[in-house]
Amino acid sequence: MRRVIITGGSRGIGRAAVELFSREGDKVAFLYNASNDAAAEVAESTGAIPVKADVADDVSCTDGIARAVEMLGGVDVLVCAAGVAYKNFFDATAQEDWHRIMEINAGGTYRCIREVIPYMVRQRYGRIITTSSVWGTNGASMEGVYSASKAAIIGMTKAVAKELAPSGITVNCIAPGVIDTDMNRDLPDADRDELACEIPLGRFGTAAEAAAPMVFLASDAASYITAQVIGVNGGFGE
Repeated sequence: MRRVIITGGSRGIGRAAVELFSREGDKVAFLYNASNDAAAEVAESTGAIPVKADVADDVSCTDGIARAVEMLGGVDVLVCAAGVAYKNFFDATAQEDWHRIMEINAGGTYRCIREVIPYMVRQRYGRIITTSSVWGTNGASMEGVYSASKAAIIGMTKAVAKELAPSGITVNCIAPGVIDTDMNRDLPDADRDELACEIPLGRFGTAAEAAAPMVFLASDAASYITAQVIGVNGGFGE
């Protein structure tokens, strides 16, 4: 039984990851920030432990990871799935929006990894899985800030993977394409249809499809995989 911490676990890909790891029989704690009702629902349906924390705040994140580790009795797997989207013309993006998106997406990933490293190094074992995006590899018009935050996660993943490899810790990244989550559900039907036509598989992915490789990367079958970015995109952007 693995001890798994998942951020952003009350919705989207993070929620799907909580469900899949719980189904595997793992002991799971998940961080969430604002979605109290959704977190309670996930906890009830999966038996996972909810921990309220803001990954964009250093004190809150540090405390949240510490509480999760304490309740699990340690940590073997960290899945960083917390994130937010942002769309605007680059020259119309306010500095506060730049800082907010970077602090949640890239900063949150940094803080959570930083906090679990001592535990994993001591036991000389760990699996860290981050979440980027197809826009982190390719960039997208009007998504410069979001793309930058997700590209930062890729660079962080590759660098930290090399740093932690001697301690028996693997670090890999999932780069989802267009996934049917809250981030994309508000798109007008015409935009959704047009976007689906650009995807070779002809449809949006599901949150479970995006989370499934996370379970694989945490398994013994992936013990020789590190510093990799795995696209889950239906062929979109390739």
